[in-house]
Amino acid sequence: MGRIQDKILHEINRPTYTPIKARVLARKVGMAGSEYPDFLAALEDLTLHGRVEVTASHTVKKSGPRGTVSGTYRAAGKGGGFVRPRAVDGQPIQEVRIGVEDTSDAASGDVVVAEIMTKARGDKPAQGRILRVVERQSSHFVGTYWERGAESFVRVDGTIFSHSIAVGDPTAKGAKPEDKVVFEMIRFPSPEDRGEGVITEVLGQQGQPGVDTLAIMRAFHLPDAFPPDALDEAHRAAANFSESNLEGRSDFTHDLTITIDPADARDFDDAISLEHDEKTGHWSLTVHIADVAHFVKQGGPLDREARGRATSIYLPGKVIPMFPESISNHVASLQEGRVRYVQSVVMDFDGEGRRTHADFQRGAIRVNKRFHYEEVQAFFENQPEAPTMAPEVAALLNRIRALATLLRERRKRKGALELEMPEAKLEFSRDGKVSGAHYEYSNLSHQVIEEFMLAANIAVAEFLRDLDVKFLRRIHPDPEITKLKAFAAFARTLGYETTNPEDRFRLQAILAESRDKPERQAIHFALLRSLKQAVYSPQEEGHYALAAPCYGHFTSPIRRYPDLTVHRQVAQWQRTGKASAEETELAFLGEHCSAMERRAELAERELTKIKLLDFLSTRVGEKHPAVITGVAEYGFFAQLTILPVEGLVHISNLNDDYYRYEAESHSLTGNRLGRRFRLGDEVQVEIARVDLQKRQLDFRPVLEEIRKGRAGKKR
Repeated sequence: MGRIQDKILHEINRPTYTPIKARVLARKVGMAGSEYPDFLAALEDLTLHGRVEVTASHTVKKSGPRGTVSGTYRAAGKGGGFVRPRAVDGQPIQEVRIGVEDTSDAASGDVVVAEIMTKARGDKPAQGRILRVVERQSSHFVGTYWERGAESFVRVDGTIFSHSIAVGDPTAKGAKPEDKVVFEMIRFPSPEDRGEGVITEVLGQQGQPGVDTLAIMRAFHLPDAFPPDALDEAHRAAANFSESNLEGRSDFTHDLTITIDPADARDFDDAISLEHDEKTGHWSLTVHIADVAHFVKQGGPLDREARGRATSIYLPGKVIPMFPESISNHVASLQEGRVRYVQSVVMDFDGEGRRTHADFQRGAIRVNKRFHYEEVQAFFENQPEAPTMAPEVAALLNRIRALATLLRERRKRKGALELEMPEAKLEFSRDGKVSGAHYEYSNLSHQVIEEFMLAANIAVAEFLRDLDVKFLRRIHPDPEITKLKAFAAFARTLGYETTNPEDRFRLQAILAESRDKPERQAIHFALLRSLKQAVYSPQEEGHYALAAPCYGHFTSPIRRYPDLTVHRQVAQWQRTGKASAEETELAFLGEHCSAMERRAELAERELTKIKLLDFLSTRVGEKHPAVITGVAEYGFFAQLTILPVEGLVHISNLNDDYYRYEAESHSLTGNRLGRRFRLGDEVQVEIARVDLQKRQLDFRPVLEEIRKGRAGKKR
């Protein structure tokens, strides 16, 4: 169906297309005769989704921004929301504002058809109303059960619905007040109707260990147990593996090889070895990647399950792997001291860091030493707690640092952007509860591995490109100039000048200049929001942030399905001397993998937020230093400097003056005292309110500190 729809859209989006009747259009796209019923079914689906329109005279035309648009509805906190339309003629359309009375029964995330009521003018978005929902994001939701007299309700987690949903016969599942439950929506709420659902699962009392994780898994429809046929195949593959069988493989087992991973890592899919010729200055780097494809038959139960999952999911305190542990943590994992199968990328570099040759081999290795990032960083910094190691291993680490630095500097000269977005790392007590949190930054130990993985990914991508083979690339399209201009204007308010926002080297400099300043987070996040999202696609586009014209993922097949597809193409070439793939199939797979990646990221972010808010719920009234990360008419957002959490200081809590919002300077300024709260400023805040249900955190400013002049100032 999808391919037929692509043919129809390609034809009607031609500049020379004029509306014609369906049978004529079918002939134009080569779908006449016996294929005509399939054509009509595809046309009906496109019409339902608002992509095309059939006129009163029965001609087919494309939908446009002046009639109806199809897109994803996102609810706003104050009611109503926006529809983000799909592109027309390849060009994005601005969001359409939907008033609270015009939402019909759409829920956030649904695909809808909306009618444009008034067109966009200046800064004002187009106004519209939702005509129909064509695809529900979900009919199952998670929330907290409660009762009012004889009535039963579920208060849905987050802000997706503004009111509780009535549920019938909760005793059928034994639900009790304050239980976390999953329910199926029978009738979606609308402005006139509360909506109705039925409880399908009771997860446990809110606050009990593990219930928050289970709630997120159900809310995001994350996979749980593997199906029996996939487990059986994984078990057989593991049982049939023999470390002594190296037939058809290059023997790297005598090479000095190491892994560098997080201390809590359970699967190891990359290892490295490196030699350096002191006389010529040439380097020989070998990146070994777990040969997952050897254990996973294409099209089999294990492969089908992995394809559906598309990625491993790393939640706080829990991993949902793409493959069963007998594969991901055992026979495919590059464990220390064990012989393991690999796909190896052997690369030669000259003394300037230019790659002069690359070769791809099916190999076998035995890892000599497993390192944690912290151990390698301690060695690089010559710290007393650095682990003791054999001289040849220490020499290897020094070589690794030298080549990685060379490659990193070379990428910078090409204009690669290094956005530093620190990761929120939770700390757990023995009973599994959050005991604290901290920011985790990328340091040299992370960067050396990143450089070598980038080098291997680029080498494989360029190899397949030179073979003229379609493959699943990792693309990061160039940003829109309007977004870059907006970022430049924002940076200028913080003192970072740029005359040409398209100059990636100036963007690079702004990131570097702000690195050790309070506004670093705001600058790096603002540029990130100005860029497009990286996705998987067979389109021949480069990776903007990496400044790489040709790029793909190859180095993590244990946890990313796109990498496995590239492994299979390389293996096909190794066996037959050629490789191939069907572009339309790759396009659909790329969309699926990109969507599953976004789902995993959102689930991880949401559970981290929930656990942090639960941790802070017992600390209401505590005072902390913070940095302003966003400013709006209704207040400002601030991020604590010692905990990775952001909250809102509402304008109502700035009660010492009347504050006006200045968009150009991203600030709130008091009329009487002239005190200003500007993005990047350091402030003292107090934890005022934690709403676990809506997942919101409110701060209030510590006004006595502000009056003393110790807050609201630039460092």
